Amino acid sequence: MSDLRIGIVGVGAMGADHAERIVRHISGARLVAVSDPDTARAEELATRLSAAGPVQVVADPLALIGARDVDAVILASPGFAHADQLFACLEHGKPVLCEKPLTMDAASSLQVVEAEHKLGKQLIQVGFMRRFDPEYAALKELLDSGELGRPLLLHNVHRNKANGPGFRSEMIVRDSMVHEVDVARWLLDSEISTITVHAPKPTSAVPEGVLDPQFAVFEMANGSMADVEVFVNFQVGYEVRCEAVAERGSATIGLGSGVLTRAAGHWGGAMPADFRIRFDRAYDIEVQRWVEAVGRGEIDGPSAWDGYAAAAVCEAGVASLSTGRPVTVDLADRQAVLG
Repeated sequence: MSDLRIGIVGVGAMGADHAERIVRHISGARLVAVSDPDTARAEELATRLSAAGPVQVVADPLALIGARDVDAVILASPGFAHADQLFACLEHGKPVLCEKPLTMDAASSLQVVEAEHKLGKQLIQVGFMRRFDPEYAALKELLDSGELGRPLLLHNVHRNKANGPGFRSEMIVRDSMVHEVDVARWLLDSEISTITVHAPKPTSAVPEGVLDPQFAVFEMANGSMADVEVFVNFQVGYEVRCEAVAERGSATIGLGSGVLTRAAGHWGGAMPADFRIRFDRAYDIEVQRWVEAVGRGEIDGPSAWDGYAAAAVCEAGVASLSTGRPVTVDLADRQAVLG
């Protein structure tokens, strides 16, 4: 079979990273087009990566999606643009790997789920890359094996070194905590029924009015629970940990596996600067498996429903953040929507 011809919408940090990945690491695919409002950035990227084959710059993202020489699309554009771009992918029958969020709110995410269901074929995969990280995958396999008994609790830590001044309190829920929302649903094999988001006195590293860090508790429909600390201005580095506590034991990932040094009166290791370093291998696996699944006419990862469920939980989380009280997640009945 010929290589899958991929177009990327949005070539900021994440989109450019995917572009490099497709050109340098992914087999069975080639980058043929990019689109970004910053045309100079898109042109520079296209020129830099054109040694492996011509990369066209398309000003209109919807035109890229509809182009006959684009077989599949990666959406790395801002979340507010996703709904229209996803509907375009469905209209043209284009498989799409959509970076989170699916859309900016639960209502439009549900519309996307319903539109895809009417086609009778899954075309949308959501970029929750932690499911592809070898450590997370091993933890999932362990929990599913039953060796530790029924999972009861999930503890999560999610810390970024720093974020810009425009990163608001609700974005911590929608853009950072959303990963733990998906992780909890996936590892505990249950929807989240209630979320409570607490905020202590914020760090002095953020502007007035920004609530950082945040601490959330998820009550799962199957009776298990999860918690997460999200701290997006930790100042030290990027740190993600997860501990599952089950009936007959516990398991922890994210403790670091790099070289431990002892020198000059100190001991320790390195902490990655951002998520692209920590989850580089996960992104490689995610995109490679997506390319292979598209060749089979399938998806191989989080679905549009998973994107919708995460959006519904985050919507409730933002509501809880303003009150500090538990908020019930308003989630549509999956059977009624998908049959």
